Formats: sequence, structure tokens, C-alpha cells
Amino acid sequence: MRPLRYSINVTLDGCCDHRVGIADEESHRYWAAELERADALLYGRVTYEMMEAAWRQPATGAWPDWMADWMIPFARTIDGMKKYVVSSTLDRVDWNAELIRGDLEHAVQELKREPGKGLSVGGVTLPLALADLGLIDEYLFVVLPIVAGHGPTLFAGLSERLELRLVGRQEFRSGAVALRYEPSRATA
Repeated sequence: MRPLRYSINVTLDGCCDHRVGIADEESHRYWAAELERADALLYGRVTYEMMEAAWRQPATGAWPDWMADWMIPFARTIDGMKKYVVSSTLDRVDWNAELIRGDLEHAVQELKREPGKGLSVGGVTLPLALADLGLIDEYLFVVLPIVAGHGPTLFAGLSERLELRLVGRQEFRSGAVALRYEPSRATA
């Protein structure tokens, strides 16, 4: 059974707004390596559309001028990965993607039963639902040395407390810290 891993950048005050992050070479290399641990990405509509707008390779084959050379490995990795999109509002998806509708718990359990290295989930709303269902096997938070004071927050509305066990830690030159956790009690 392949594990479902949730990963996200988060500020010290719990903000998950992608616009307040630290985009440097070290963090992009870290995230590219994390993506290599998965066979596929699992996104909700908002995250899928945001990631597609930023990381889909243009039809010309040339990456945009704003993209630094050190961003390209991350861009290539995410661009080429299989994606599953959970949405009740989208009619279709492309960008190596498949639409998931219906019973979320059943659909994700089926994806986890498939052979492979793992599934990576990002975003805010979908991971909240997956955490409530007990389907996440690993949590990776890259805590940024920033107090944003606004934006969506991590797990706002969680129905039950999550008890996690620290299983890994990595510090970055920027002052960010990657914290890897696993659920400390049995989950679904």
C-alpha cells in the first residue's frame, strides 16, 4: 500500500498562503526531492489550478523568463507527474490529470492500494478532509521564519486533535525548518 504524504509551507503563525513563502534554490531542490518520493499528486481544484498556472511547461517547450535555472528541476518534476484532482465543479482536467468525484474516502483508499512509492497531497481544504478521515500517513511542514498575519491557516476546522510523532527534521540556510511527522495513533 502506498503512503499518502501531506506537505506544505507554513509560516510561524500557521498561514499557508503561497505568496508569503521563501523561494530560493535550497527550498526548490528540497521540494523537487520530496516530489521524487511520490508516484502521483493529489490536489483539490484550487491547488491544481494554482500549480498548473505556475508549473505547467508552456507549449513552446521553453520555460518562462521569470523562472530561474534552479527552479527548472522542480518544474520538470511536477509538470511530468500524474495528478489526481478532487473536484465537484470542474468538468475536465488535463496536465497528466484525472478527475476524482464521489466518495472521497473510498477513492483515496483505492489510490493508496495501488502499488508505488506514494501519493503527495498539497493545499489546505482537501488535506483537512483527508486528515479528518485519518487517511494521511505522513505530514511534512516546512515552517518558514515569517509571521504573515493573514491568509488561510493550517487545519482550520479540524474535527479532532491530531497526535503526531516527529520522525525527521532539516534546517535550511533561510531559517526555515522542515518537520516530518507520522500519526502517533492508528488511523483508517
